[in-house]
Amino acid sequence: MAKIHFVDHKGETRTVEVENGATVMEAAIRNAIPGIEAECGGACACATCHVYVDEAWREKVGSPTPMEEDMLDFGFDVRPNSRLSCQIKVSDELDGLVVSTPERQA
Repeated sequence: MAKIHFVDHKGETRTVEVENGATVMEAAIRNAIPGIEAECGGACACATCHVYVDEAWREKVGSPTPMEEDMLDFGFDVRPNSRLSCQIKVSDELDGLVVSTPERQA
């Protein structure tokens, strides 16, 4: 289990416990985290689960795949630390991960 901290665009933080193997997007949906729409259900076919990975966590989370980068082109206010939460698998190494949601999804 890992704790993931979701920060919305207004600065409010919600912390949830997530089982290993789930994605950050799945955790957001199961816990009704605002700002994550996940219209494609985690198939990396849209950009509605776009998050910003806290700088302290970027190396541990890793870089987006080329397919994910293509989908991020459709995201709102994409930044160097942007990721699709459906592509981030939770593990013990990500305990304490902090991600922020954009003001709106694409």
